[in-house]
Amino acid sequence: MILAFANNDVECEFTDGSYVEAHQHSTGAASKQEQAIALSSGGNTSKIHLAVDSYGLPIEFMITGGDVHDSKVANELIGLLPQGDFVIANKVRERISRLAIPRKQNSKVGNDDIEWCLYKYRHLVENAFARLKHFRAIATRYDKLKLQFESMLAMACAMIWLPM
Repeated sequence: MILAFANNDVECEFTDGSYVEAHQHSTGAASKQEQAIALSSGGNTSKIHLAVDSYGLPIEFMITGGDVHDSKVANELIGLLPQGDFVIANKVRERISRLAIPRKQNSKVGNDDIEWCLYKYRHLVENAFARLKHFRAIATRYDKLKLQFESMLAMACAMIWLPM
C-alpha cells in the first residue's frame, strides 16, 4: 500500500519489520485468500514491513505472516519506494540508491563502504513503529481479513502524518 503525500522527503528511506500479535479470534476467516497470519511458537502473528522517509513518516508498508523474514520481502518493499539517495535497512543489497546496510560480521568484503552516520538514524523507523503501536487495533491484530488490517494500518499512518 503506497502512502504518497506531497511533503515526502525521500533523500533517505528507512525500512524495518515488526511483529504484531494476532488475537485468538482473528484467525479462521471464511476466505480462500491468504490473510497474513502465521502460527509460530509465540502464537499467531503478523508482520508489518514499514518504510519511512527522512522525517520518520510512513511512506510504504506491507503485511505478511509472522513467519516471513524481512529479507524475503525487503526487495519488493524497496522496489515500491520512490527513488531516494539512500536506503537504510538490514542486509538487503539490490537497489540503485546508495545503501547504508551493514554486511554480516563474518563478511570477507567488510563494511568500509557503509555510511555509519546515516545508519544511526534507523531509530526513525523504530520510532514510527512505536507511534503506530499506540493504536490498539495495530498493537494487537483483531481483524480476520488482511484487507481490513491494512486499512487500519493506513489510517494509523495517516494519523501520524496529520501534525505535519
